[in-house]
Amino acid sequence: MNAVNGLPWTVLRVHRPALALWSGFVAAFTGLLVWAVAVKAGKARAELVHCAHHDTCSTLATADYGDVMRWGAVVVCYSFYAVAAWAGACLVARELESGTARLAWTQSVSPVRWLTAQLAVPALVVTLGGAVLVSMFRWGWSNNPDRLDDGWSGFSTFVALGPATVAYALCALAVGALAGLLLGRALPALGVTLAVMLLLNQTLGTLRAGLWPEVTRTGATEAALPHRAWQLEGGVLVHGRRVADPDYGHCVGTAARISRCAAEHGITGHYTVYQPLSHFWPLHLVETGIVLAVAGAATATAFRLLRRRTA
Repeated sequence: MNAVNGLPWTVLRVHRPALALWSGFVAAFTGLLVWAVAVKAGKARAELVHCAHHDTCSTLATADYGDVMRWGAVVVCYSFYAVAAWAGACLVARELESGTARLAWTQSVSPVRWLTAQLAVPALVVTLGGAVLVSMFRWGWSNNPDRLDDGWSGFSTFVALGPATVAYALCALAVGALAGLLLGRALPALGVTLAVMLLLNQTLGTLRAGLWPEVTRTGATEAALPHRAWQLEGGVLVHGRRVADPDYGHCVGTAARISRCAAEHGITGHYTVYQPLSHFWPLHLVETGIVLAVAGAATATAFRLLRRRTA
C-alpha cells in the first residue's frame, strides 16, 4: 500500500529535471510578458497617440511589441511539442526499455496504477503550467495596440488565447504514453509522437474556419467587415453565382463606370464570408473538444493495451 500511495512522489522524483525545465519555461515566459507589457506596451501606445496627431511618425515601438506577441503566440501554441517529446521519449518508453516499469510492477504496484500515476502527475503539472501560459498571453495580447494586431485568427494566436493550449499538451502526453507502450523504445516513440501531434495540429488548423457556421454578407457594393472579423472569402456575384477574386478585379471609378463595368461582366452584387469576433469561443471550444477527444481515445487505448500485455 505504501508503494501505491507513494507513486505520485516517485514519479515527481524520477522526472524532476523535466518538471524543473517546464517550471523554468513557464516562469521565463511570464517574466518576458511582464517586461513587454511594462516597458514596450506603454511606448507603443504613446507612439500611436503621437501618430494620431501628427502627419509623420515612427511605428517602431508598435512593431516591436507586435513582434513580441507574435513570437509569444508561437511559443505558447507549440509548447505541446516539448511535452510530446518528453512523453514520447521518457515517460513510458524509457522505463519499459530500461526495465524500471517491470520492477515497479513487482513492488505491489499494478501496471494500471503505475500508468495512472505516470499520466496523472504530469497531466496536473502540464495543466497548471498551461493555464499560466494562456492567462499571461491573454493579458499581454489585450495590451497589444490594434494598429499592428494580427487578430485572433492567426494560426498560433488562436490556440494561445484559450484552453486549446492545454488540450494539445494533454493530448501530446497521452499520445506519447501510447507510443511508448506500442514501441517500447524511446527514440521511435519520440518520432511517432511528434509526427502524430504535428499532423493533428496542422489538420485542425486547416479545418479551423469550418468548425462553426460562418457568416455570409451580400450586397450591391462591397461592405466593410465587422471589427476584427476573420475574412474567409470574398468576391462578386455573377448572375447570382459566387466568383471569388475574379481576374478583372472589382469595378471601381465613377458611378457610371462602375455600373457599366458591372453590366459588362454580369456582376449583380458582392459577397463576403467571414467569422465574426463573437465566434472565437465557439470555434476555439470545438477545436479544444476534438483535441481532448483524441487525448481521451489515446489514453483509453493505452490502458487497454497495457492490460492486454500484462494479463
